[in-house]
Amino acid sequence: MSFKLTYATMFDPPAELHERFDAALVEVASTLGATHALHIDGVDITAVETDTRSSPIDERRILGHFPLADRTQAQHAMAAAQKAFAGWRATPMAERTRLLRRVADLIEQRIYTISAALTLEVGKNRMEALGEVQETADFFRIYADDFERHDGFEHALPDDPLSGFRSRNRSVMRPYGAWVVIAPFNFPFALAGGPVAAALVTGNTVVFKSATDTPWSGRLLADCLRDAGFPPGVFNYLNGHGKDIGQLLVEDPHTAGITFTGSFAVGSRIVRAMASGAYPRPCIAEMGGKNACIVTASADLERAALGIIRSGFGMGGQKCSALSRLYVDAAVADTLIEKLVEKMAALRIGDPCLRETWLGPMATTNALRNFGRYIPSLEDDGSSILAGGQRLREGDLEHGYFVAPTLAEAPADHPLFREEMFLPIVMLCRVRDREQAMRLANDSPLGLTAGCYGDDDDVAWFFENIEAGVTYANRPQGATTGAWPGYQPFGGWKGSGSTGKAIASFYYLAQYQREQSRTVVE
Repeated sequence: MSFKLTYATMFDPPAELHERFDAALVEVASTLGATHALHIDGVDITAVETDTRSSPIDERRILGHFPLADRTQAQHAMAAAQKAFAGWRATPMAERTRLLRRVADLIEQRIYTISAALTLEVGKNRMEALGEVQETADFFRIYADDFERHDGFEHALPDDPLSGFRSRNRSVMRPYGAWVVIAPFNFPFALAGGPVAAALVTGNTVVFKSATDTPWSGRLLADCLRDAGFPPGVFNYLNGHGKDIGQLLVEDPHTAGITFTGSFAVGSRIVRAMASGAYPRPCIAEMGGKNACIVTASADLERAALGIIRSGFGMGGQKCSALSRLYVDAAVADTLIEKLVEKMAALRIGDPCLRETWLGPMATTNALRNFGRYIPSLEDDGSSILAGGQRLREGDLEHGYFVAPTLAEAPADHPLFREEMFLPIVMLCRVRDREQAMRLANDSPLGLTAGCYGDDDDVAWFFENIEAGVTYANRPQGATTGAWPGYQPFGGWKGSGSTGKAIASFYYLAQYQREQSRTVVE
């Protein structure tokens, strides 16, 4: 591909991108309805039970029939990963990084077909889908580069000051073993590929379970790893329900560590389970956000409105980094609301396969039900809907999961200011000053991303006081969204993350290893 995709550059793509994406849609459409397989111990394996998945764009469009692993197959995958661990751990760094870069190459070669599948499966528009797939390729390259740059995180230490002996010391990082990766439905390619790459490059073997809402993306990632040539058992792909297969993976005695991305409730249960048992095992859990943006009286309101729209309603608010809470100085609230409502009315909502569409459907039936459940509570108790608030059923939208982006104003104690909705609903609250805004922004058990619009003094004050792991100021590209590997590490504080370390940061890969101190006396 002659055009390098990042979240920052995709706002003005060349015509070539659209031509290639449209061609990929035609190609992918010809494969719909196929029956897919698991990948265990180097072999594609059929399942007794399959799950027929349809597109959220039009539920009459069958995407395919996807395998549901049974308990025996999940145990087989864990045993294969455990068996392969010794050989993979001993594989030289150069070979492990070579295979990761081969995966990145394959992803980029297939970027348009994978992105077209993502659009059909998740309902992302083409730019969001292409961005996610390119981001995944970048994860594989960045983690290979990072591991080599740190020489496997091994360090020589000073000799002990012993008379008559030479006592040489060294700190060595070693992989844990069979590592489980459990991915979410909203970024089913990137938030699977990133932790898979990190676990593999550090010498762990992997059992990856896709979200049951988005198994196609998981299978396409598995194809790239299979075709890259990893030894049997080093990478294994499963699909199955969390309460069954996911729970089995958490409890399996071969599970040495887990990376989980999903809700706070489920993530907390996994963290507790991994901390109990015969001994604590590592768990890297990214558990969502209830992200706030502060707009001060000094803000550039046009820039703020752009960033709020993009972060609040991009991908239908189905991002853990999506803007959900908006605290606006009362002096500028009416003007900002006017700008937001005007921009919301101009959004193109519809089939995300079309070039002109900005917002597609909700990804799941559960999201659609939740939208219908939340909207009535925004029409009472002192709250009001300023724009949106309805399901969209007109014309071609009738058979999809489409809803209108919604802006609601409510008092600060409204319960939806605390609940992670994962929907295109932004809650607005007027505040007296920035101090009140900060108190409200930090009054959450979650702390993933946050944004601020204001002058230089506001920005410095915001960074010093906000309780969030990913922070943005005066960003028209997105008030709280848009982190990219190599540019913005991505991780949360408080209930948004279990480790305090961010994805694609200086500290991420070391979490997949444990330290061993080695002393040799000569």
